[in-house]
Amino acid sequence: IAPVLPVLQTDLRSTQSTVTWVLTAYLLSASVFTPILGRVGDIIGKKKVLVAVLVVLAVGSILAALATSIGVLIAARVIQGVGGGVIPLSFGIVRDEFPPDKVVGTIGVLASLLAAGGGAGLVLAGPIVRIFDYHWLFWIPGVLVAAAALATHFVVPESPGRRAGRMSLWPAVPLSGWLVALLLAISKAPSWGWASGRVLGLLLLAVVLFGVWVTVERRTLYPLIDMRMMRLPAVWTTNLVALLFGVGMYAVLAFLPGFVQTQRSAGYGFGSTITQAGLILLPLAAMMFIFGGLSGRLSARFGASRVLVLGSSMCVVPYLALGLAHEHVWEVSAAMALLGAGFGLAFSAMSNIIVDSVPSYQTGVASGMNANIRTIGGSIGVAVMASIVTSTTLPGGLPTEAGYTAGFVMLAAVTVLAALAGLLIPRTHIRRDARQKQQLAMSHPAVALVAAAPIVGDEPE
Repeated sequence: IAPVLPVLQTDLRSTQSTVTWVLTAYLLSASVFTPILGRVGDIIGKKKVLVAVLVVLAVGSILAALATSIGVLIAARVIQGVGGGVIPLSFGIVRDEFPPDKVVGTIGVLASLLAAGGGAGLVLAGPIVRIFDYHWLFWIPGVLVAAAALATHFVVPESPGRRAGRMSLWPAVPLSGWLVALLLAISKAPSWGWASGRVLGLLLLAVVLFGVWVTVERRTLYPLIDMRMMRLPAVWTTNLVALLFGVGMYAVLAFLPGFVQTQRSAGYGFGSTITQAGLILLPLAAMMFIFGGLSGRLSARFGASRVLVLGSSMCVVPYLALGLAHEHVWEVSAAMALLGAGFGLAFSAMSNIIVDSVPSYQTGVASGMNANIRTIGGSIGVAVMASIVTSTTLPGGLPTEAGYTAGFVMLAAVTVLAALAGLLIPRTHIRRDARQKQQLAMSHPAVALVAAAPIVGDEPE
């Protein structure tokens, strides 16, 4: 959807700050539903929940295809946000079903396939819109996701590892509340004013609701997010990197298409078509696919935390290049290639660190929360980038080149913080030899459940 945001803005008579909510609404919805669905999958079975998620995602896609106003489209994107649960559920199924020595590499492959699908979307968006119209950007995925739901039902085995107990949905109320308040304040600050009462009030409300959410999670008998798990050194440091990393990843996907499609008469941009914009972004997806597959091997040899720091560090240079050297198409394409390499390494490494750091019965919720925090970072990144880019405009409402430059440089600074945060991640985890795990599994199934995960001071119920 990223390459066609300018088309949606025109066809649906919207503004740039409003049309970005087509992305932000999805990210916000995914932020709320991803940990919930990961937790539900840990309790009732990951396959069942994965099938349900795919069905809801298909319904959201069909509603988006039928949308004739920006409001309906944003509502459909909220429904599609349920699809964020695919990531933790898939990672959890891999850990439950694959031999221990194959988990790291397989998760890297999943991350690479995610990049390949995203790359296909970036490239195909232009031809689809030109031959049909933007509604088919939702009809086609709707059909494919429905087919994926059927395939999942008939092919994917049900995971044996489950967490006893129930789940309280009350924490989801303050969780969604502080996210909405925070993102609304950030997105509306340019028009309302950063010092306006409404913006400051929303920011204060976000802080208060965040405190309420943490308190509710700690006191409820069946928390949505286990705060003990969140305090594990490898978990909270990786989640911090995910938050900062998400800021840059989603913001560049949201705004670079509009940048390259801007006519040169504005003083920047290339006047690209949607198809050309997709091709400019293609090196990003291609390198994510290649380096996402390599990340598992590098993590096994050098440690996932070091690979994560390397991937984050590699992203700093292309962000600076986008801000300071964007006169030619090849400069932007080269920046996309290097950015994709960094994304591929970091994305896969983050997932492996989380999966390796928690018991198997918490894989779904832990992976879900990591994806959730990365999505929260993306939501904040898109909103902040929109505030910076639209802070100064040319006659006619186009952002100035200075706005884009400031935005990309800001992303570089945030990514530097992500690389520094990665240095805090413990470089070693307690690992059991794969042969030892198999021997334990043969000796007693209950022992195997504990042996399948690193020791984190929390035993399965």
